[in-house]
Amino acid sequence: MQKDENYLEINRRSWNNKTEVHLKSDFYDLDSFKQGRSSLNSIELELLGDIKGKSILHLQCHFGQDTISLSRMGANVTGVDLSDKAIAAAKSLALELNASAEFICCDIYDLPNHLDKKFDIVFTSYGTICWLPNLEKWADVISSFLKPGGDFVIAEFHPVVWMFDDDFQSVEYNYFNAGPIAESEEGTYADRNSEISQEFVVWNHGLGEVMNSLIKNGLEIEAFNEFDYSPYDCFNKTVEIAKNKFRISHFENKIPMVYSIKAGKR
Repeated sequence: MQKDENYLEINRRSWNNKTEVHLKSDFYDLDSFKQGRSSLNSIELELLGDIKGKSILHLQCHFGQDTISLSRMGANVTGVDLSDKAIAAAKSLALELNASAEFICCDIYDLPNHLDKKFDIVFTSYGTICWLPNLEKWADVISSFLKPGGDFVIAEFHPVVWMFDDDFQSVEYNYFNAGPIAESEEGTYADRNSEISQEFVVWNHGLGEVMNSLIKNGLEIEAFNEFDYSPYDCFNKTVEIAKNKFRISHFENKIPMVYSIKAGKR
């Protein structure tokens, strides 16, 4: 990371660079999504429950598939993302599908300067908080946008997964937040053979950091679950053990791969 470069700009470029590839990828399977397939998984749906008629703020929404899936379930949804190309694609997709979702392009830390509304639910999922350096600030934003009695729901990759090298052969990274991790990659998780490359900056966050940030900002943990599979085939060395359930082949069911939390503003 260059000293004169802001992590937000590095990551914005990274996600802008990936968006077009993701839109065309089998991973996101946009054709079947347009025909009505939901992009949501049982992990998050179980905690979200019946959302018909509820207002939902979806943080770090990429190009809006989950946001639109929530709106198809009868919710009034606002999606937020840092990438201007992803948000442009989300708006176009919502218009094409006549979905009632709205979208805002900004850093979520800056969201209070772009949105003045309270929501029944704040939602985020899968590969989102690693892009954020400060979870207490993140949790403060979540709390500020929740109505009293509202719920926060997160489904996220387990911090144990981020400890390993790309091929899950050795422990390379700290479980805890030890500062920014600046790296580069060829291709993308949605298409490893795509001829793109990008730099990015991420942070690891242990479960204690996640939960304490929520608790310190007035949220009460109501449910916490861990899962020994990923609903996405986005890692190396995977095996599909059931439909849309993937594990690292040589680890079998021995490590957690995803967790979920529901927390209420009481």
